[in-house]
Amino acid sequence: MEFTASSYSSSSRVLNSINHFSCSTTPRLQKSSFFNPSNASIGLSAPSFRGDFSCKCTLKDTGRSIPKMATRDFELSNLTALSPLDGRYWGKVKDLSPHLSEYGLIYYRVLVEVKWLLKLSQIPEITEVPNFSEEAQIFLQGLINGFSMDDALEVKNIEKVTNHDVKAVEYFLKKKCQSHPEIAKVLEFFHFACTSEDINNLAHALMLKESMNKVIFPVMDELITAICNMAEDNASIPMLSRTHGQPASPTTLGKEMAVFAARLSEQRQEISQVKIKGKFAGAVGNYNAHIVAYPGIDWPLIAKEFVESLGLCFNPYVTQIEPHDYMARLFHAIMRFNTILIDFDRDIWGYISLAYFKQITKAGEIGSSTMPHKVNPIDFENSEGNLGKANGGLSHLSEKLPISRWQRDLTDSTVLRNMGEGLGHSLLAYKSALQGIGKLKVNESRLSEDLNQSWEVLAEPIQTVMRRYGVPEPYEKLKELTRGRAVTKESIREFIEGLALPKETKSYLLELTPHTYVGAAIELGKSVNVTMNLINGVRAL
Repeated sequence: MEFTASSYSSSSRVLNSINHFSCSTTPRLQKSSFFNPSNASIGLSAPSFRGDFSCKCTLKDTGRSIPKMATRDFELSNLTALSPLDGRYWGKVKDLSPHLSEYGLIYYRVLVEVKWLLKLSQIPEITEVPNFSEEAQIFLQGLINGFSMDDALEVKNIEKVTNHDVKAVEYFLKKKCQSHPEIAKVLEFFHFACTSEDINNLAHALMLKESMNKVIFPVMDELITAICNMAEDNASIPMLSRTHGQPASPTTLGKEMAVFAARLSEQRQEISQVKIKGKFAGAVGNYNAHIVAYPGIDWPLIAKEFVESLGLCFNPYVTQIEPHDYMARLFHAIMRFNTILIDFDRDIWGYISLAYFKQITKAGEIGSSTMPHKVNPIDFENSEGNLGKANGGLSHLSEKLPISRWQRDLTDSTVLRNMGEGLGHSLLAYKSALQGIGKLKVNESRLSEDLNQSWEVLAEPIQTVMRRYGVPEPYEKLKELTRGRAVTKESIREFIEGLALPKETKSYLLELTPHTYVGAAIELGKSVNVTMNLINGVRAL
């Protein structure tokens, strides 16, 4: 089939165009050997057509024009950013920027390069780099502590010439240290025996470590605490359960919140226990150049000491790259946390829909552009949507990063630059859920109303007690009483009165209501803090 389309003269004269579409065909029908209209049970195949199809599609200009967008070079701003994280939501995620941005990557590269030079000065066998004076050490540390946006821009300008981002950092440091007489003598020991990935893998590890410890974990903990408070505050408020969407044995609102607090807390601990790793073993992980230059030095030990001095775990078995397995483990753990939070968001959304929760409104806020009565659960919807976006990105990172052709390929480089996306959408989701929780107000009258209309849920305890005392066919008798019939307080009491049970047992059943048939839910809701303290161990990476 062949399509040809005549082009229209201007992009500003498209609106209200009339489409003309014409096809001319001269098909030849060839009956399939399996096609037998007289015997459909044998097997049918659609007739096959062979023919020449020529289609002409034209856009007829009506002569009407629409305004043309002014052509300009957009400066990056909240209105022009391609990612909503850098635009609409910047205020909520900007705390990640010092760690996971291009600036953050350059900063941590500078840190690693400077720390490595300082480490070399402490190795007695490397006489070419003597111990730095205290003043020189302060100067070098100042390059890290005082690293500014102007410094990062200078590195980027050097990169325009080198077309190599790590080499640009090396040249930047050499330039900065030329004026210092002591350090100027050893400028060539910046980046000594390093491949770019020695610097990059440690920079990425530090980016993750710092962003998790300083930004993500505090908000995760705030969220878990908020849900834990919901559990404790509402531990005694009875609520009708729903399994398969149908009324089921009652619970309490607090106990259901406790389930989420405990689940999230456990995943929070899993994330905390991930070991953030680093390598520093040269071009293919064997210290080839190191050993040629200084054969008498125990380079694997030096590398281990250096990596651990940065607060990272040392990985001795690597290629050119650290294999990123720990990243996959970390991102999968965050994804599990996020998936549990999606479950929470959807449940709260449903409870709002059932009017179990009311939402506190703010003056001037609009719920719906056309229905003034509405207050939409937008915070939980925003959280759910961003958690999905986060998990999509984190899933790709987890699947791609541990795979590298032979000793290395460069596909991980561009993917690693997107760590901020997955964590940014996660952070945004956590804050949205927190904001939504802050607007919730329990509607006890609505919860009570549902329980009052669901006396059939007492069929479970009654038939269970009947089993204990040997009453024949207890399940079947309750099934006959409750299925397809309106069950009321009176019909339940009448049924209990007719049972051959001990007096005390019968009295206990007669006092039972949907509001009081909550098992251990109250205690479970109140004690969730104790459970969480048992779960939580390590608090930071």
